[in-house]
Amino acid sequence: MISDMLDIRELRKTFGAGKVALDGVSFAVRPGEMFGFVGANGAGKTTTMRIVMGVLGADSGEVTWQGRSLGFAERRGFGYMPEERGLYQKMKVGEQVDYFGRLHGLSPAAAAKAVDELLVRLGLTERRGDAVEALSLGNQQRVQLAVALVHDPEVLVLDEPFSGLDPLAVDALAEVLQERARGGVPVIFSSHQLELVERLCDSIGIISAGRMVASGTVDELRAAEGERLRVVVREAKPGWADGLPGELTVAGDREILVVRGGDDQAILRAALEAGRVEHFGAERPSITEIFKEAVS
Repeated sequence: MISDMLDIRELRKTFGAGKVALDGVSFAVRPGEMFGFVGANGAGKTTTMRIVMGVLGADSGEVTWQGRSLGFAERRGFGYMPEERGLYQKMKVGEQVDYFGRLHGLSPAAAAKAVDELLVRLGLTERRGDAVEALSLGNQQRVQLAVALVHDPEVLVLDEPFSGLDPLAVDALAEVLQERARGGVPVIFSSHQLELVERLCDSIGIISAGRMVASGTVDELRAAEGERLRVVVREAKPGWADGLPGELTVAGDREILVVRGGDDQAILRAALEAGRVEHFGAERPSITEIFKEAVS
């Protein structure tokens, strides 16, 4: 049976004097899935995306789509938003998107139709005749996304698409990506905004120093870490958590104890004696917590 996934297998890449950028990176993205690719600066996210798009060659490993190795023809059907934005600053917005549509092989009529639809969808209609250099960063990001979407791509590969955006622009871009995913398009995007990744993504891959250190659905990653007991006490007596397991943090008049394991009844008694218990319950870790633990 031929896989319909975008499959990245055992990618390895070394630069210069033995600097290892990727060391066996593997993951897969299914049609209609949003995959969040997260890691610190220099972890290997951009290198992986460049190899997927053919901008860089891998030393070894393979990238396949629908069971086939990627060549120029296959990649031409992908939508790519690079880390270094590739817009012509002097060109007008509408002309820019049309130009890239034509580069992807659209007819003049098809390109014009796609431009009209995307400018409306991304809130750029009033900026159609403006030069890119006159736009805010958020609107330039919207134009860059329009360029990536103009040819109705089969796969979307986006490097930090939400970087530097205000909340309204984030919501607008997120909604468009979710629409594409619902239409069956695999979407990969990298981001340092872990709360956003957790909110939007079906699956997540965490990369550190060129290695995938965790990968799976959000539920799988959170379940693998197990539940933790979280206790919040207001106006607690000093030293109330001394001798208790876990990590204690202070936020204003709240003291927060997070415990994995331990005697929950003994912890509850200590908390009740210490002050007003505002919260006491088991919860799974956030993706931010999982990320910190995975790369530490």
